[in-house]
Amino acid sequence: MTIERFGPPTTGPGGRAVPFTKAVRAGDFVFVSGQVAMGPEGEIVHGSIVEQTHQTMANVKAILADLGLGLEHVVKATVWLADTRDFWPFNKIYNEYFGAALPARSCVRADMMVDCKVEIEVIAYDPK
Repeated sequence: MTIERFGPPTTGPGGRAVPFTKAVRAGDFVFVSGQVAMGPEGEIVHGSIVEQTHQTMANVKAILADLGLGLEHVVKATVWLADTRDFWPFNKIYNEYFGAALPARSCVRADMMVDCKVEIEVIAYDPK
């Protein structure tokens, strides 16, 4: 099986390098690293869970698009929320992106490594 890595080492808040790539393809699967509400300047977009979920999903979609994929290819999502009270507003926005093509999903509350409200990683299926 061939393994391909996509994207240079990621830059986190404050321009600090973090030791992972944006995505890795292993066989027919693409693993997208956990994405947070980081804007183009490398800083967390402030706002509610709604704004942060939109930015996080935009980041996921952009990585998938760079590989010729879309959200319809996602078979599994893992979500971390900083506050359990954000679960229902998060679900509303999440559903706007996936609609009827919902992937399998895990969602838990966790202390975040950066000052954000949500982190999402996905696994996409893309048989070549």
